[in-house]
Amino acid sequence: MTEEPEVLARIESGIGRITLNRPKALHALNRAMCEAMIEALLAWREDDAVKSVLIDHSGERGFCAGGDIRMIAESGAGDASAAKAFFDTEYKLNHLLFEYPKAVTAIVDGIVMGGGVGISEPADVRIATERTTYAMPETGIGLFPDVGGGWFLPRLPGQTGVWLALTGARLKAADTVFLGIHTHYLSTDSLEAFRAILSADPAYPIDVADGLEEDAGEAPVEAHLEAIDRLFGFDTVEEIFAALEADGSDWALAQLAVLKTKSPQSLKVSLRQLRTGAGLTSFADNMAMEYALGGRAVRTHDFQEGVRAVIVDKDNAPRWSPAELAGVTDADLDALFAPLPDDEAWKPLL
Repeated sequence: MTEEPEVLARIESGIGRITLNRPKALHALNRAMCEAMIEALLAWREDDAVKSVLIDHSGERGFCAGGDIRMIAESGAGDASAAKAFFDTEYKLNHLLFEYPKAVTAIVDGIVMGGGVGISEPADVRIATERTTYAMPETGIGLFPDVGGGWFLPRLPGQTGVWLALTGARLKAADTVFLGIHTHYLSTDSLEAFRAILSADPAYPIDVADGLEEDAGEAPVEAHLEAIDRLFGFDTVEEIFAALEADGSDWALAQLAVLKTKSPQSLKVSLRQLRTGAGLTSFADNMAMEYALGGRAVRTHDFQEGVRAVIVDKDNAPRWSPAELAGVTDADLDALFAPLPDDEAWKPLL
């Protein structure tokens, strides 16, 4: 038996269809998968037979749980060359989707984290279902919300992006649609109808989604928007900690307890990433920032330790270093964020 490819790319009824096909790994992305998607997207870009693009996944367990973290950690323990090559390719894919001239639809049915967010957020139509669980949990493994998080998260309402980036909070569809992370809610029972109608009218996926859209229900996050804006609106993590403690509500103290389990370095890196990304004027500039940052972050103690604790040993007891916010200095952050020389800097495909 020959193994099926990890990405299925084909043209069906005017739709360029990309199906993630690595179900045992929850479709976690590796470099070859990113390359396969890039190849298909470039081939379809000027192909008049392709009216729009649809990204979905095989099986029922999740859309995409992220990137190949074990490989990235193993590479980061050395010279990080394989990790940087993966980031370079993945970010080229993210940017290609962001700038793609044809409508892109992502059916985000199930778990969507990290790299899965990176290939779905640039889509014009982003469909959540009752099985959708969205998160950017990178601060819990000593990393930061990359794949465009520095662009998308600060552009969510108020300070919700900062709250999501720092806490790694998991959201269901009612919240993701309310916040605009996803554009439509369809129950899984409606997905085949969506695909069928799209096949008849492949150029206008947003009209098809609008026609089938269902009510995702009340958004639990709505009750906390005022608190999120008030408590996460600072430019230092220390001020956010102090504000949460001073607020003293059950919700604020619960957020503080979560934050205290995260990597202090990652919290500071992520906050600077989002504040910087908010002021950038091009997605490419954001990806260049994240590429420089990512190549350094994967070589830090906290990323290696976070992967050990959460993914390898699974003891969920990381020993962060520095263990306190005060130990992470502005000079440390400046070194992580320093631009790369031009011959090493990330550049988009097109």
